[in-house]
Amino acid sequence: MHRLAKLRREYTILLRSIPSTVIALFVLSVVLMNLLAGRELYRSDYFCLNTGLALSWISFLCMDCICKRFGAKASSRIAVLAIVINMACAVIFWLLMLTPGKWAAFYSSSDPEVGGQISAGIDSTFAGAWYVVIGSSVAMFVSSVVNSVLNQFIGRRADKGNYRGFAARSLVSTCIAQFTDNFVFSAMVSFVFFGWTWTQVIICSFTSMLIELGLEAIFSPLGFKISKKWEQENVGQQYLDILSYSAPER
Repeated sequence: MHRLAKLRREYTILLRSIPSTVIALFVLSVVLMNLLAGRELYRSDYFCLNTGLALSWISFLCMDCICKRFGAKASSRIAVLAIVINMACAVIFWLLMLTPGKWAAFYSSSDPEVGGQISAGIDSTFAGAWYVVIGSSVAMFVSSVVNSVLNQFIGRRADKGNYRGFAARSLVSTCIAQFTDNFVFSAMVSFVFFGWTWTQVIICSFTSMLIELGLEAIFSPLGFKISKKWEQENVGQQYLDILSYSAPER
């Protein structure tokens, strides 16, 4: 009970410490990228891109900013919060899609049968599949832990407070974590339910990681400015003080 109360207190203070805009952006990116992952941009025998890739880098950049200021544990905790909210949204979407009704796109079709098919297709997109939700949640959790731990590990050795240090810890951790995220999801969902081969899983995981890493590299200067501003303005100092107070003496 004591540990549970301590965890709840730390979570509460952490949520108060991290600027709400960053938390909202983090959660929104996780929810939307899972929703948009169902739409393909390009597909071949060994290469597959979906529209969710356009947003997935946002969650990793948010984690990098949080990790630099608040540490790996804080970054992982916010990732867990985003996963829980995403799963709650998936359940809400699924329940709402069970209700009778038609989407606006139904009325844009002159043929009621075609309109019904369009409406049913949109329903299935929002309702999703249980294995996709679970697969994406597990992949996000594993990759967030990998990203946070690597980011903090590299930061302690390479981050001297300048952009080069932030880029080193951010891009290397994101590279490995994004591959982990894509690989876990592809192995759990695409390989098991869609009949992918291991070659497809590995190639798709690698190519998707390159695209996501490239997008984060473009916006990493913004992430550095945000985390630097937090340090200058002592954002979240209460949470950091709690961590320092509760850390065991060496």
